[in-house]
Amino acid sequence: MAPYWSCLLALVFASTSSALNNGVAVKPPMGWNPYNAFLCTTTETQYKAAAQSLISLGLSTLGYNYVNLDCGWQGKARNSSGGFTWDTTTIPSGIPTLSTFVHNLGLKFGMYSDGGFFACDFVGGTAKYLGSLGFETSDANTFAGWGADYLKYDNCYAVSQTDFVNFNPPIQIQPHYTTMRDALAATRRPIVFSICEWGVQDPARWPASAVGNSWRISNDIGPPASWANLLRIINQLVPITQFAGPGAWNDLDMLEVGNSGLTAAEQQTHFAFWAAAKSPLIISTDLTNPSSQTLNILKNPRIIALNQDSLGKSIAFKRRYTNDHDVWAGPLADGSTVAVIINWQSASRSLTFNLADVGFSSATATDLISGTSLGKLTTSYTSTVAGHGSVVLKLTGGVATPPPSFTFYSAAASSNSLAGGAATRVVSSSVTVVGFIGNGGILTINGVDGGTSGGTKTLSMDYINGDFVFTNTDCSNCRNAFISVNGGTAVQVQFPISAQSWDILLSGYLVTLSGFRAGKTNTIQISNPNAFAPDFYRPVVWLHVPYINLEIAFGHIHIVGSGGALHIAVNLIELLSRHPSDDEILPTVFSADPGVHSF
Repeated sequence: MAPYWSCLLALVFASTSSALNNGVAVKPPMGWNPYNAFLCTTTETQYKAAAQSLISLGLSTLGYNYVNLDCGWQGKARNSSGGFTWDTTTIPSGIPTLSTFVHNLGLKFGMYSDGGFFACDFVGGTAKYLGSLGFETSDANTFAGWGADYLKYDNCYAVSQTDFVNFNPPIQIQPHYTTMRDALAATRRPIVFSICEWGVQDPARWPASAVGNSWRISNDIGPPASWANLLRIINQLVPITQFAGPGAWNDLDMLEVGNSGLTAAEQQTHFAFWAAAKSPLIISTDLTNPSSQTLNILKNPRIIALNQDSLGKSIAFKRRYTNDHDVWAGPLADGSTVAVIINWQSASRSLTFNLADVGFSSATATDLISGTSLGKLTTSYTSTVAGHGSVVLKLTGGVATPPPSFTFYSAAASSNSLAGGAATRVVSSSVTVVGFIGNGGILTINGVDGGTSGGTKTLSMDYINGDFVFTNTDCSNCRNAFISVNGGTAVQVQFPISAQSWDILLSGYLVTLSGFRAGKTNTIQISNPNAFAPDFYRPVVWLHVPYINLEIAFGHIHIVGSGGALHIAVNLIELLSRHPSDDEILPTVFSADPGVHSF
Protein backbone atom coordinates (compact mmCIF):
# COMPACT_ATOMS: atom_id res chain seq x y z
CA MET A 1 0.00 0.00 0.00
CA ALA A 2 1.35 3.40 -0.94
CA PRO A 3 1.70 5.96 1.84
CA TYR A 4 -0.99 8.61 2.29
CA TRP A 5 0.34 12.09 1.68
CA SER A 6 -1.70 15.22 2.16
CA CYS A 7 -1.11 18.89 2.60
CA LEU A 8 -2.91 20.57 5.48
CA LEU A 9 -3.42 24.29 5.86
CA ALA A 10 -4.08 25.45 9.42
CA LEU A 11 -6.64 28.23 9.57
CA VAL A 12 -6.32 30.31 12.72
CA PHE A 13 -9.44 32.27 13.66
CA ALA A 14 -8.29 35.10 15.93
CA SER A 15 -10.72 36.82 18.25
CA THR A 16 -10.30 39.94 20.29
CA SER A 17 -13.40 39.27 22.37
CA SER A 18 -13.31 39.08 26.15
CA ALA A 19 -16.68 37.57 26.94
CA LEU A 20 -18.81 38.77 29.83
CA ASN A 21 -18.12 36.20 32.51
CA ASN A 22 -21.60 35.83 34.02
CA GLY A 23 -22.02 32.12 33.34
CA VAL A 24 -24.97 32.39 30.94
CA ALA A 25 -25.47 32.32 27.16
CA VAL A 26 -22.47 30.04 26.70
CA LYS A 27 -24.35 29.08 23.54
CA PRO A 28 -26.59 31.51 21.62
CA PRO A 29 -29.94 31.90 23.40
CA MET A 30 -33.04 30.46 21.72
CA GLY A 31 -36.63 31.39 22.41
CA TRP A 32 -39.57 33.59 21.46
CA ASN A 33 -40.29 37.34 21.40
CA PRO A 34 -43.53 38.90 20.12
CA TYR A 35 -42.29 42.06 18.43
CA ASN A 36 -42.17 41.07 14.74
CA ALA A 37 -45.66 39.56 15.03
CA PHE A 38 -47.49 41.79 17.52
CA LEU A 39 -45.33 44.94 17.86
CA CYS A 40 -45.93 46.62 21.25
CA THR A 41 -49.50 45.38 21.72
CA THR A 42 -48.82 41.85 22.99
CA THR A 43 -51.22 40.76 25.73
CA GLU A 44 -50.80 38.42 28.69
CA THR A 45 -52.98 35.90 26.88
CA GLN A 46 -50.68 35.97 23.86
CA TYR A 47 -47.56 35.57 26.02
CA LYS A 48 -49.09 32.53 27.72
CA ALA A 49 -50.21 31.03 24.39
CA ALA A 50 -46.69 31.42 22.99
CA ALA A 51 -45.17 29.73 26.02
CA GLN A 52 -47.58 26.82 25.74
CA SER A 53 -46.90 26.57 21.99
CA LEU A 54 -43.16 26.22 22.59
CA ILE A 55 -44.02 23.12 24.61
CA SER A 56 -46.80 21.65 22.47
CA LEU A 57 -44.97 22.14 19.16
CA GLY A 58 -41.81 20.47 20.48
CA LEU A 59 -39.77 23.63 20.10
CA SER A 60 -38.65 23.74 23.73
CA THR A 61 -37.04 20.29 23.43
CA LEU A 62 -34.90 21.70 20.60
CA GLY A 63 -33.63 24.55 22.78
CA TYR A 64 -36.21 27.33 22.36
CA ASN A 65 -36.57 27.99 26.08
CA TYR A 66 -36.86 31.75 26.59
CA VAL A 67 -40.23 33.53 26.56
CA ASN A 68 -39.28 37.20 26.35
CA LEU A 69 -41.35 40.32 26.84
CA ASP A 70 -41.03 43.28 24.49
CA CYS A 71 -42.32 46.83 24.48
CA GLY A 72 -45.83 47.57 25.71
CA TRP A 73 -45.89 45.62 28.97
CA GLN A 74 -44.60 48.57 31.02
CA GLY A 75 -46.46 51.18 32.94
CA LYS A 76 -46.02 54.88 32.25
CA ALA A 77 -45.35 56.03 35.80
CA ARG A 78 -43.35 54.60 38.68
CA ASN A 79 -44.95 53.69 41.98
CA SER A 80 -44.66 55.79 45.11
CA SER A 81 -41.28 54.26 45.99
CA GLY A 82 -39.89 54.76 42.49
CA GLY A 83 -40.35 51.15 41.45
CA PHE A 84 -41.11 49.83 37.98
CA THR A 85 -44.76 49.14 37.16
CA TRP A 86 -46.61 47.18 34.52
CA ASP A 87 -49.67 48.03 32.41
CA THR A 88 -52.52 46.36 34.27
CA THR A 89 -54.66 46.24 31.14
CA THR A 90 -52.02 44.45 29.10
CA ILE A 91 -50.77 42.19 31.91
CA PRO A 92 -53.75 41.98 34.30
CA SER A 93 -52.31 39.17 36.42
CA GLY A 94 -49.05 41.02 36.88
CA ILE A 95 -45.49 40.28 35.84
CA PRO A 96 -44.63 38.05 38.85
CA THR A 97 -47.61 35.82 38.06
CA LEU A 98 -46.73 35.65 34.35
CA SER A 99 -43.13 34.82 35.24
CA THR A 100 -44.30 32.00 37.51
CA PHE A 101 -46.56 30.66 34.74
CA VAL A 102 -43.63 30.51 32.32
CA HIS A 103 -41.28 28.94 34.87
CA ASN A 104 -43.86 26.30 35.79
CA LEU A 105 -43.79 25.16 32.16
CA GLY A 106 -40.06 24.54 32.51
CA LEU A 107 -39.21 27.61 30.41
CA LYS A 108 -37.22 30.76 31.14
CA PHE A 109 -38.64 34.26 31.45
CA GLY A 110 -37.25 37.34 29.72
CA MET A 111 -37.84 41.00 30.57
CA TYR A 112 -37.63 44.07 28.35
CA SER A 113 -36.54 47.58 29.30
CA ASP A 114 -34.67 50.53 27.82
CA GLY A 115 -31.47 52.39 28.62
CA GLY A 116 -33.17 55.72 27.99
CA PHE A 117 -35.62 58.05 29.71
CA PHE A 118 -38.51 56.20 28.04
CA ALA A 119 -38.76 52.93 26.13
CA CYS A 120 -39.29 52.27 22.44
CA ASP A 121 -42.77 52.00 20.97
CA PHE A 122 -44.38 51.69 17.54
CA VAL A 123 -46.35 54.95 17.70
CA GLY A 124 -43.59 57.46 16.98
CA GLY A 125 -42.39 57.78 20.54
CA THR A 126 -45.70 58.98 21.97
CA ALA A 127 -46.39 56.04 24.30
CA LYS A 128 -43.76 57.09 26.85
CA TYR A 129 -43.38 53.67 28.45
CA LEU A 130 -40.99 53.60 31.40
CA GLY A 131 -37.25 53.44 30.70
CA SER A 132 -34.52 52.50 33.17
CA LEU A 133 -32.04 55.37 32.75
CA GLY A 134 -31.14 56.58 36.24
CA PHE A 135 -32.98 53.69 37.89
CA GLU A 136 -30.67 50.84 36.89
CA THR A 137 -30.01 49.42 40.36
CA SER A 138 -33.65 49.58 41.43
CA ASP A 139 -34.92 48.10 38.16
CA ALA A 140 -32.33 45.33 38.06
CA ASN A 141 -33.38 44.29 41.56
CA THR A 142 -37.04 44.43 40.55
CA PHE A 143 -36.49 42.33 37.43
CA ALA A 144 -34.45 39.78 39.36
CA GLY A 145 -37.11 39.64 42.05
CA TRP A 146 -39.72 38.93 39.39
CA GLY A 147 -37.69 35.95 38.22
CA ALA A 148 -36.08 37.39 35.09
CA ASP A 149 -33.66 35.09 33.27
CA TYR A 150 -33.05 37.47 30.35
CA LEU A 151 -33.12 41.22 29.79
CA LYS A 152 -33.43 42.85 26.39
CA TYR A 153 -32.23 46.43 26.88
CA ASP A 154 -33.23 48.92 24.17
CA ASN A 155 -31.89 52.34 23.13
CA CYS A 156 -34.77 54.81 22.66
CA TYR A 157 -34.74 58.22 24.31
CA ALA A 158 -31.06 57.67 25.19
CA VAL A 159 -30.08 61.31 24.66
CA SER A 160 -32.99 63.28 26.10
CA GLN A 161 -36.69 63.10 26.94
CA THR A 162 -37.52 64.55 23.52
CA ASP A 163 -35.08 62.61 21.29
CA PHE A 164 -36.91 59.36 20.44
CA VAL A 165 -34.51 57.56 18.07
CA ASN A 166 -31.01 58.81 17.33
CA PHE A 167 -28.65 56.75 15.16
CA ASN A 168 -25.87 59.31 15.60
CA PRO A 169 -26.16 60.40 19.23
CA PRO A 170 -23.92 63.17 20.58
CA ILE A 171 -23.12 61.04 23.63
CA GLN A 172 -21.42 57.71 24.15
CA ILE A 173 -24.14 55.12 24.79
CA GLN A 174 -21.85 52.38 26.12
CA PRO A 175 -22.09 53.70 29.72
CA HIS A 176 -25.86 53.15 29.65
CA TYR A 177 -25.19 49.46 29.13
CA THR A 178 -22.25 49.04 31.49
CA THR A 179 -24.33 50.60 34.27
CA MET A 180 -27.13 48.07 33.79
CA ARG A 181 -24.58 45.26 33.37
CA ASP A 182 -23.15 46.05 36.81
CA ALA A 183 -26.61 46.41 38.34
CA LEU A 184 -27.62 42.98 37.03
CA ALA A 185 -24.40 41.43 38.31
CA ALA A 186 -25.07 42.86 41.77
CA THR A 187 -28.38 40.96 41.96
CA ARG A 188 -26.42 37.69 41.78
CA ARG A 189 -29.16 36.19 39.64
CA PRO A 190 -27.97 34.69 36.33
CA ILE A 191 -29.59 36.94 33.72
CA VAL A 192 -28.74 37.00 30.02
CA PHE A 193 -28.01 40.62 29.11
CA SER A 194 -29.14 41.33 25.55
CA ILE A 195 -27.91 44.75 24.38
CA CYS A 196 -30.25 46.29 21.81
CA GLU A 197 -28.33 49.40 20.69
CA TRP A 198 -29.12 48.80 16.97
CA GLY A 199 -25.41 48.65 16.02
CA VAL A 200 -24.92 52.32 16.99
CA GLN A 201 -21.27 53.27 17.61
CA ASP A 202 -19.93 49.91 16.40
CA PRO A 203 -20.57 47.98 19.63
CA ALA A 204 -18.58 44.89 18.64
CA ARG A 205 -15.45 47.03 18.95
CA TRP A 206 -16.18 48.53 22.43
CA PRO A 207 -15.98 45.55 22.88
CA ALA A 208 -19.61 44.75 23.66
CA SER A 209 -18.47 41.24 24.56
CA ALA A 210 -17.32 42.69 27.89
CA VAL A 211 -20.69 44.40 28.44
CA GLY A 212 -23.43 42.02 27.33
CA ASN A 213 -24.09 38.45 26.28
CA SER A 214 -25.25 39.63 22.87
CA TRP A 215 -25.33 42.92 21.01
CA ARG A 216 -27.42 44.03 18.10
CA ILE A 217 -25.24 44.71 15.07
CA SER A 218 -27.84 46.60 13.03
CA ASN A 219 -31.14 48.40 12.89
CA ASP A 220 -34.32 46.29 13.10
CA ILE A 221 -34.91 43.42 10.71
CA GLY A 222 -38.55 44.53 10.52
CA PRO A 223 -41.44 44.59 10.52
CA PRO A 224 -42.15 44.33 7.72
CA ALA A 225 -39.78 41.58 6.67
CA SER A 226 -37.91 41.97 3.38
CA TRP A 227 -34.97 40.47 1.51
CA ALA A 228 -33.41 43.95 1.43
CA ASN A 229 -33.36 43.96 5.24
CA LEU A 230 -31.48 40.66 5.27
CA LEU A 231 -28.89 41.97 2.78
CA ARG A 232 -28.34 45.09 4.89
CA ILE A 233 -27.73 43.00 8.01
CA ILE A 234 -25.52 40.41 6.27
CA ASN A 235 -23.29 43.18 4.90
CA GLN A 236 -23.04 44.73 8.37
CA LEU A 237 -21.82 41.42 9.80
CA VAL A 238 -18.90 41.05 7.36
CA PRO A 239 -16.17 42.85 9.39
CA ILE A 240 -17.14 41.72 12.91
CA THR A 241 -17.59 37.94 12.94
CA GLN A 242 -14.36 37.51 14.92
CA PHE A 243 -15.83 39.24 17.98
CA ALA A 244 -18.41 36.52 18.70
CA GLY A 245 -17.78 33.56 20.96
CA PRO A 246 -19.16 31.61 23.93
CA GLY A 247 -21.07 33.96 26.22
CA ALA A 248 -20.91 36.87 23.74
CA TRP A 249 -22.75 36.89 20.42
CA ASN A 250 -23.40 39.12 17.42
CA ASP A 251 -27.19 39.58 17.43
CA LEU A 252 -28.56 39.82 13.89
CA ASP A 253 -32.06 40.53 15.34
CA MET A 254 -35.08 38.31 15.80
CA LEU A 255 -36.27 35.77 13.25
CA GLU A 256 -38.83 36.58 10.57
CA VAL A 257 -39.50 32.91 9.80
CA GLY A 258 -43.28 32.45 9.61
CA ASN A 259 -44.04 36.09 8.76
CA SER A 260 -45.10 37.58 5.43
CA GLY A 261 -42.61 39.37 3.21
CA LEU A 262 -40.14 36.54 2.59
CA THR A 263 -40.45 33.51 0.32
CA ALA A 264 -39.92 30.02 1.71
CA ALA A 265 -36.40 29.95 0.25
CA GLU A 266 -35.59 33.36 1.73
CA GLN A 267 -36.82 32.25 5.14
CA GLN A 268 -34.64 29.15 4.93
CA THR A 269 -31.61 31.23 3.98
CA HIS A 270 -32.39 33.68 6.78
CA PHE A 271 -32.62 30.92 9.40
CA ALA A 272 -29.55 29.00 8.23
CA PHE A 273 -27.36 32.11 8.01
CA TRP A 274 -28.45 33.41 11.42
CA ALA A 275 -27.76 29.97 12.90
CA ALA A 276 -24.31 29.59 11.35
CA ALA A 277 -23.41 33.16 12.35
CA LYS A 278 -24.18 32.15 15.97
CA SER A 279 -26.86 34.80 16.34
CA PRO A 280 -29.44 34.23 19.08
CA LEU A 281 -32.36 32.36 17.50
CA ILE A 282 -35.41 34.20 18.80
CA ILE A 283 -38.64 33.22 17.03
CA SER A 284 -40.88 36.22 16.45
CA THR A 285 -44.02 34.96 14.78
CA ASP A 286 -47.48 33.89 15.95
CA LEU A 287 -47.03 30.30 17.15
CA THR A 288 -50.69 29.54 17.71
CA ASN A 289 -51.15 28.27 14.15
CA PRO A 290 -47.78 28.00 12.38
CA SER A 291 -47.54 26.42 8.95
CA SER A 292 -45.70 23.14 8.41
CA GLN A 293 -43.20 25.11 6.33
CA THR A 294 -42.47 27.40 9.27
CA LEU A 295 -41.99 24.50 11.65
CA ASN A 296 -39.81 22.56 9.21
CA ILE A 297 -37.42 25.49 9.04
CA LEU A 298 -37.42 26.30 12.76
CA LYS A 299 -37.10 22.66 13.85
CA ASN A 300 -34.30 21.54 11.51
CA PRO A 301 -31.98 19.80 14.00
CA ARG A 302 -28.91 20.00 11.78
CA ILE A 303 -29.18 23.79 11.37
CA ILE A 304 -29.89 24.25 15.08
CA ALA A 305 -26.79 22.17 15.80
CA LEU A 306 -24.72 24.70 13.85
CA ASN A 307 -25.98 27.46 16.10
CA GLN A 308 -25.41 25.50 19.30
CA ASP A 309 -22.02 24.04 18.32
CA SER A 310 -19.78 24.04 21.38
CA LEU A 311 -16.85 25.70 19.59
CA GLY A 312 -18.93 28.85 19.25
CA LYS A 313 -17.23 30.17 16.11
CA SER A 314 -19.25 32.24 13.67
CA ILE A 315 -19.05 31.70 9.95
CA ALA A 316 -16.89 34.34 8.27
CA PHE A 317 -17.10 36.06 4.90
CA LYS A 318 -15.01 34.26 2.27
CA ARG A 319 -16.03 35.34 -1.21
CA ARG A 320 -18.61 37.48 -2.99
CA TYR A 321 -19.38 36.93 -6.64
CA THR A 322 -21.21 40.21 -7.18
CA ASN A 323 -24.89 39.81 -8.06
CA ASP A 324 -24.37 36.05 -8.13
CA HIS A 325 -23.56 34.39 -4.80
CA ASP A 326 -21.77 34.69 -1.47
CA VAL A 327 -19.60 32.09 0.26
CA TRP A 328 -19.24 32.08 4.05
CA ALA A 329 -17.59 29.38 6.15
CA GLY A 330 -16.44 28.57 9.66
CA PRO A 331 -15.10 25.76 11.85
CA LEU A 332 -17.09 23.36 14.03
CA ALA A 333 -16.12 21.61 17.24
CA ASP A 334 -15.63 18.21 15.57
CA GLY A 335 -12.99 19.61 13.20
CA SER A 336 -15.33 19.93 10.24
CA THR A 337 -16.23 23.12 8.36
CA VAL A 338 -19.64 24.56 7.57
CA ALA A 339 -20.04 26.43 4.29
CA VAL A 340 -23.05 28.64 3.53
CA ILE A 341 -23.60 29.66 -0.08
CA ILE A 342 -26.27 32.32 -0.77
CA ASN A 343 -27.90 32.77 -4.16
CA TRP A 344 -28.20 36.54 -4.69
CA GLN A 345 -30.29 36.08 -7.83
CA SER A 346 -34.08 36.05 -7.52
CA ALA A 347 -34.60 33.08 -9.84
CA SER A 348 -33.98 29.38 -9.33
CA ARG A 349 -30.86 28.27 -11.16
CA SER A 350 -27.85 26.01 -11.25
CA LEU A 351 -25.17 27.32 -8.89
CA THR A 352 -21.59 26.07 -8.54
CA PHE A 353 -19.71 26.26 -5.25
CA ASN A 354 -15.92 26.15 -5.60
CA LEU A 355 -14.31 24.38 -2.67
CA ALA A 356 -11.22 26.55 -3.09
CA ASP A 357 -13.31 29.45 -1.79
CA VAL A 358 -13.19 27.82 1.66
CA GLY A 359 -9.61 26.57 1.28
CA PHE A 360 -10.20 22.99 0.13
CA SER A 361 -9.53 21.01 -3.03
CA SER A 362 -11.78 18.17 -1.86
CA ALA A 363 -13.94 17.20 1.10
CA THR A 364 -16.75 14.86 2.10
CA ALA A 365 -20.02 16.79 2.28
CA THR A 366 -23.43 16.62 3.90
CA ASP A 367 -26.31 18.90 2.91
CA LEU A 368 -27.48 20.23 6.28
CA ILE A 369 -30.82 21.52 5.02
CA SER A 370 -31.95 18.16 3.67
CA GLY A 371 -29.62 15.85 5.60
CA THR A 372 -28.45 14.22 2.36
CA SER A 373 -24.95 12.77 2.27
CA LEU A 374 -23.20 13.99 -0.88
CA GLY A 375 -20.09 11.86 -0.63
CA LYS A 376 -16.71 13.20 -1.61
CA LEU A 377 -16.64 16.49 -3.53
CA THR A 378 -13.63 17.42 -5.65
CA THR A 379 -12.97 21.03 -6.66
CA SER A 380 -16.65 22.04 -6.86
CA TYR A 381 -20.28 21.18 -6.23
CA THR A 382 -23.17 22.18 -8.49
CA SER A 383 -26.83 22.12 -7.46
CA THR A 384 -30.11 23.81 -8.28
CA VAL A 385 -30.80 26.60 -5.82
CA ALA A 386 -34.04 28.56 -5.46
CA GLY A 387 -34.07 32.31 -5.90
CA HIS A 388 -32.44 33.84 -2.79
CA GLY A 389 -32.03 30.29 -1.55
CA SER A 390 -28.93 28.77 -0.05
CA VAL A 391 -26.76 25.69 0.18
CA VAL A 392 -25.48 24.71 3.62
CA LEU A 393 -22.76 22.06 3.62
CA LYS A 394 -20.86 20.33 6.38
CA LEU A 395 -17.40 19.52 5.02
CA THR A 396 -15.26 16.84 6.65
CA GLY A 397 -11.86 15.45 5.77
CA GLY A 398 -11.06 18.53 3.73
CA VAL A 399 -7.82 18.53 1.72
CA ALA A 400 -6.39 22.03 1.88
CA THR A 401 -5.36 23.95 -1.19
CA PRO A 402 -1.80 25.30 -1.12
CA PRO A 403 -1.31 28.95 -0.18
CA PRO A 404 -1.39 31.30 -3.16
CA SER A 405 1.48 33.43 -4.41
CA PHE A 406 0.64 37.13 -4.62
CA THR A 407 2.31 40.23 -6.01
CA PHE A 408 1.51 43.39 -4.02
CA TYR A 409 0.81 46.81 -5.51
CA SER A 410 0.30 49.93 -3.42
CA ALA A 411 -2.66 51.99 -4.63
CA ALA A 412 -0.85 55.15 -3.50
CA ALA A 413 2.39 54.37 -5.38
CA SER A 414 3.76 57.25 -7.45
CA SER A 415 3.79 55.03 -10.54
CA ASN A 416 -0.01 54.91 -10.57
CA SER A 417 -2.37 57.45 -12.10
CA LEU A 418 -5.04 59.41 -10.19
CA ALA A 419 -7.61 61.40 -12.12
CA GLY A 420 -10.90 63.24 -11.71
CA GLY A 421 -10.53 63.97 -8.00
CA ALA A 422 -9.13 60.64 -6.77
CA ALA A 423 -6.56 61.43 -4.08
CA THR A 424 -4.34 59.81 -1.50
CA ARG A 425 -5.29 59.79 2.20
CA VAL A 426 -3.01 58.94 5.10
CA VAL A 427 -4.70 56.52 7.49
CA SER A 428 -1.72 55.75 9.70
CA SER A 429 2.05 55.80 9.63
CA SER A 430 2.01 52.55 7.65
CA VAL A 431 -1.17 52.83 5.59
CA THR A 432 -1.97 55.33 2.84
CA VAL A 433 -5.05 54.75 0.72
CA VAL A 434 -6.52 56.26 -2.42
CA GLY A 435 -9.97 57.70 -1.89
CA PHE A 436 -12.55 59.78 -3.75
CA ILE A 437 -12.69 57.07 -6.40
CA GLY A 438 -15.98 57.34 -8.29
CA ASN A 439 -18.16 60.23 -9.37
CA GLY A 440 -15.40 61.07 -11.83
CA GLY A 441 -12.48 59.92 -9.68
CA ILE A 442 -10.35 57.16 -11.25
CA LEU A 443 -7.44 55.11 -9.93
CA THR A 444 -5.22 53.38 -12.50
CA ILE A 445 -2.60 50.93 -11.28
CA ASN A 446 0.21 50.63 -13.77
CA GLY A 447 2.87 48.00 -14.40
CA VAL A 448 0.89 45.03 -13.16
CA ASP A 449 2.52 41.65 -13.76
CA GLY A 450 0.37 39.27 -15.81
CA GLY A 451 2.82 36.40 -15.36
CA THR A 452 4.18 34.39 -18.23
CA SER A 453 0.85 33.75 -19.91
CA GLY A 454 -1.57 36.52 -18.93
CA GLY A 455 -5.23 35.54 -19.09
CA THR A 456 -7.37 35.41 -15.95
CA LYS A 457 -6.04 36.41 -12.54
CA THR A 458 -7.47 36.63 -9.05
CA LEU A 459 -7.02 39.90 -7.20
CA SER A 460 -7.06 40.22 -3.43
CA MET A 461 -8.22 43.71 -2.50
CA ASP A 462 -7.45 45.54 0.76
CA TYR A 463 -9.87 48.44 1.24
CA ILE A 464 -11.72 50.73 3.62
CA ASN A 465 -15.47 51.27 3.40
CA GLY A 466 -17.02 53.03 6.39
CA ASP A 467 -20.25 53.91 4.56
CA PHE A 468 -22.62 52.18 6.99
CA VAL A 469 -26.39 52.74 7.01
CA PHE A 470 -29.35 51.96 9.26
CA THR A 471 -31.98 51.97 6.51
CA ASN A 472 -32.03 50.26 3.13
CA THR A 473 -30.38 51.89 0.13
CA ASP A 474 -29.42 50.77 -3.36
CA CYS A 475 -26.28 49.29 -1.80
CA SER A 476 -26.99 48.90 1.93
CA ASN A 477 -23.75 48.75 3.92
CA CYS A 478 -21.74 48.33 0.73
CA ARG A 479 -20.14 50.31 -2.09
CA ASN A 480 -19.62 49.35 -5.70
CA ALA A 481 -16.49 49.69 -7.78
CA PHE A 482 -16.09 49.01 -11.47
CA ILE A 483 -12.76 47.40 -12.32
CA SER A 484 -11.27 46.92 -15.77
CA VAL A 485 -8.05 45.35 -17.03
CA ASN A 486 -6.14 46.95 -19.91
CA GLY A 487 -9.10 49.10 -20.92
CA GLY A 488 -11.49 46.15 -21.24
CA THR A 489 -15.10 45.99 -20.10
CA ALA A 490 -15.38 47.06 -16.46
CA VAL A 491 -16.69 44.49 -13.99
CA GLN A 492 -18.96 45.54 -11.10
CA VAL A 493 -17.57 44.52 -7.72
CA GLN A 494 -19.58 45.02 -4.53
CA PHE A 495 -17.60 45.69 -1.35
CA PRO A 496 -19.31 45.36 2.07
CA ILE A 497 -18.41 47.76 4.84
CA SER A 498 -15.03 47.24 6.53
CA ALA A 499 -16.13 48.91 9.78
CA GLN A 500 -18.19 51.88 10.96
CA SER A 501 -15.20 54.16 10.50
CA TRP A 502 -12.75 55.12 7.77
CA ASP A 503 -9.58 53.91 9.48
CA ILE A 504 -10.05 50.11 9.58
CA LEU A 505 -8.94 47.96 6.66
CA LEU A 506 -10.70 44.85 5.41
CA SER A 507 -8.15 42.62 3.70
CA GLY A 508 -8.39 39.72 1.31
CA TYR A 509 -11.51 40.52 -0.75
CA LEU A 510 -11.13 38.30 -3.83
CA VAL A 511 -12.23 39.10 -7.36
CA THR A 512 -11.31 37.26 -10.56
CA LEU A 513 -10.68 39.31 -13.71
CA SER A 514 -9.73 38.43 -17.26
CA GLY A 515 -7.85 40.32 -19.94
CA PHE A 516 -4.30 40.24 -18.57
CA ARG A 517 -1.34 40.17 -20.96
CA ALA A 518 1.90 38.35 -20.28
CA GLY A 519 4.53 40.55 -18.68
CA LYS A 520 4.50 43.64 -16.49
CA THR A 521 2.67 46.07 -18.76
CA ASN A 522 -0.89 45.59 -17.50
CA THR A 523 -3.16 48.26 -16.05
CA ILE A 524 -6.02 47.90 -13.56
CA GLN A 525 -8.50 50.76 -13.53
CA ILE A 526 -10.98 51.33 -10.66
CA SER A 527 -13.91 53.74 -10.94
CA ASN A 528 -17.65 54.18 -10.43
CA PRO A 529 -19.60 56.49 -12.77
CA ASN A 530 -22.50 57.16 -10.38
CA ALA A 531 -21.28 56.90 -6.79
CA PHE A 532 -18.16 56.64 -4.66
CA ALA A 533 -16.22 53.39 -4.41
CA PRO A 534 -14.30 52.31 -1.29
CA ASP A 535 -10.85 53.70 -0.51
CA PHE A 536 -8.18 51.25 -1.68
CA TYR A 537 -4.94 50.38 0.04
CA ARG A 538 -3.51 47.73 -2.22
CA PRO A 539 -4.77 45.32 -4.81
CA VAL A 540 -2.82 42.08 -4.81
CA VAL A 541 -2.53 39.92 -7.92
CA TRP A 542 -2.59 36.16 -7.47
CA LEU A 543 -0.15 34.69 -9.98
CA HIS A 544 -1.65 31.18 -9.86
CA VAL A 545 1.64 29.40 -9.26
CA PRO A 546 1.28 25.78 -10.48
CA TYR A 547 0.74 23.26 -7.73
CA ILE A 548 -0.20 19.66 -7.08
CA ASN A 549 -1.92 17.83 -4.25
CA LEU A 550 -1.53 14.06 -4.18
CA GLU A 551 -3.77 11.69 -2.26
CA ILE A 552 -2.55 8.11 -2.45
CA ALA A 553 -4.74 5.42 -0.95
CA PHE A 554 -6.16 2.00 -1.75
CA GLY A 555 -4.04 1.60 -4.84
CA HIS A 556 -5.26 4.82 -6.42
CA ILE A 557 -3.56 8.20 -6.78
CA HIS A 558 -5.78 11.27 -6.90
CA ILE A 559 -4.17 14.51 -8.14
CA VAL A 560 -5.58 18.00 -7.95
CA GLY A 561 -3.44 20.67 -9.51
CA SER A 562 -2.87 23.40 -12.02
CA GLY A 563 -0.65 24.42 -14.87
CA GLY A 564 2.69 22.83 -15.69
CA ALA A 565 2.99 21.08 -12.33
CA LEU A 566 -0.16 19.09 -13.06
CA HIS A 567 1.08 18.19 -16.55
CA ILE A 568 4.40 16.92 -15.15
CA ALA A 569 2.67 14.94 -12.41
CA VAL A 570 0.25 13.28 -14.82
CA ASN A 571 3.08 12.24 -17.14
CA LEU A 572 5.05 10.90 -14.17
CA ILE A 573 2.17 8.80 -12.85
CA GLU A 574 1.41 7.50 -16.35
CA LEU A 575 5.04 6.37 -16.57
CA LEU A 576 4.82 4.66 -13.18
CA SER A 577 1.60 2.90 -14.19
CA ARG A 578 3.39 1.36 -17.16
CA HIS A 579 6.34 0.25 -14.99
CA PRO A 580 4.83 -0.71 -11.63
CA SER A 581 6.78 -2.10 -8.72
CA ASP A 582 6.55 -5.79 -7.97
CA ASP A 583 3.88 -5.36 -5.29
CA GLU A 584 1.60 -2.70 -6.78
CA ILE A 585 -0.21 -2.02 -10.04
CA LEU A 586 -1.83 1.40 -10.60
CA PRO A 587 -4.91 1.38 -12.86
CA THR A 588 -5.19 4.62 -14.86
CA VAL A 589 -8.50 6.51 -14.99
CA PHE A 590 -8.77 10.11 -16.25
CA SER A 591 -11.61 12.35 -15.10
CA ALA A 592 -13.37 14.79 -17.38
CA ASP A 593 -12.04 17.72 -15.32
CA PRO A 594 -8.70 18.87 -16.82
CA GLY A 595 -7.55 19.95 -13.34
CA VAL A 596 -8.31 16.63 -11.65
CA HIS A 597 -6.87 13.23 -12.51
CA SER A 598 -7.27 9.86 -10.79
CA PHE A 599 -5.19 6.73 -11.31
